[in-house]
Amino acid sequence: MKKKHTSTTISLKGSLPERRVCRKTGRQKIEEVLTRRVAKIYPSKEVLKKLLLSGKRIRLYLGVDPTAPRLHLGHTVQFKKLKEFADLGHETILLFGTGTVLVGDPSERDTGRKLITEKEIGKNITTWKDQIKPILDFKKIKIKYNGDWLTKLTLKDLIYIGSKISAIQLFKRENFARRIKAGDTVWYHETMYPLLQGYDSVVMDVDLEIGGTDQTFNMLIGRELQRKINNKEKFVLTNRMIVGTDGKPMSKTSGNCIWLTDSAKDMYGKVMSVHDELIFDYFEFFTDIPMIRVVAIKKEIKSGKVNPMIYKEQLALEITRQFHGQKKAIEAQEEFRRVFQKRKFPSKIKEFKLKKKNLRLCDLLVITKLVLSKSEAKRLILQKAVKIDREIQEDWRKIINTKKGMIIRVGKRKFVKII
Repeated sequence: MKKKHTSTTISLKGSLPERRVCRKTGRQKIEEVLTRRVAKIYPSKEVLKKLLLSGKRIRLYLGVDPTAPRLHLGHTVQFKKLKEFADLGHETILLFGTGTVLVGDPSERDTGRKLITEKEIGKNITTWKDQIKPILDFKKIKIKYNGDWLTKLTLKDLIYIGSKISAIQLFKRENFARRIKAGDTVWYHETMYPLLQGYDSVVMDVDLEIGGTDQTFNMLIGRELQRKINNKEKFVLTNRMIVGTDGKPMSKTSGNCIWLTDSAKDMYGKVMSVHDELIFDYFEFFTDIPMIRVVAIKKEIKSGKVNPMIYKEQLALEITRQFHGQKKAIEAQEEFRRVFQKRKFPSKIKEFKLKKKNLRLCDLLVITKLVLSKSEAKRLILQKAVKIDREIQEDWRKIINTKKGMIIRVGKRKFVKII
């Protein structure tokens, strides 16, 4: 018999609606849900598949900590997986970590995470909802906030939760071990994070949690807490992590992100810059094109009989369409072809009026807001990424005699016309 826990937070489970039987779904559809974009399922794919095939309506959730105002394309993998379960008729929850975000997730970090204010949290949640509207149907998905129960935990509650997980287990965490070995600090509040995230599973009494592979440790702690406190199995489904446009892990610090807030033109252009070997993964991860077609595309590209550019254009159009609509996606495609294939200037170029006529090249780039700093300007000039009227500029000290109609280009997509 499990120990009775007197915390008021446990009673939140009772507020959830009574389980209903999920409508029957095809074996093939369930197989794709448990395979596409999936890295691993704990304890096993076979057991979860059997549960879903039984027709039982399960409760599952995806937890996200709103730590920044922007989301990139890599984040959509988990949102798409949540959508797939919602479309199957299961009870799906999008949980905003308004409580856990106050602690800061230490996953995959070799330094402590900067704490965030409640004002920033609220602002980020608002922008996130807007950014993921093209993916999620909020009529099918419940939104919850774990601050509703985590911030109400008493000392007695925390001691009870902590008594279920070994401290040695927490410190065996890979990134904690690295920091300790390097002589760096692991703050006490960071060790609390997996327990708090894990407690979400207990409060919501879920059958399944979805998350990236970087969340595996936290989600398995939740699985253990669910088993020890609620005496119930919880499945964990990890999504594969996707790389950015340069083939490295997609992250805001790497500068290789395709942001959901990007304009249609920028989003299309960034997808077109993706390495050819990533085309297949991007089709699988970021589109809803049937996998049988995606596999066929991979075979055609590998055969060498088809130019990968053909499929890359289809990929860029499909991804851009999801977030900006068909019309803007087609316009972005036409603009890309104009600039990068026909070697013409963009049909619309930002105009800038200068007060000075003679400026050093570095200063010119900063003043026209093509770069953020002189150091960035110098770096791009030395990389031969700056052109004036199609002529490559290599001397960052050069004095430019600006004139009306001059077109300055930085990188592939930044243009300014002097007026």
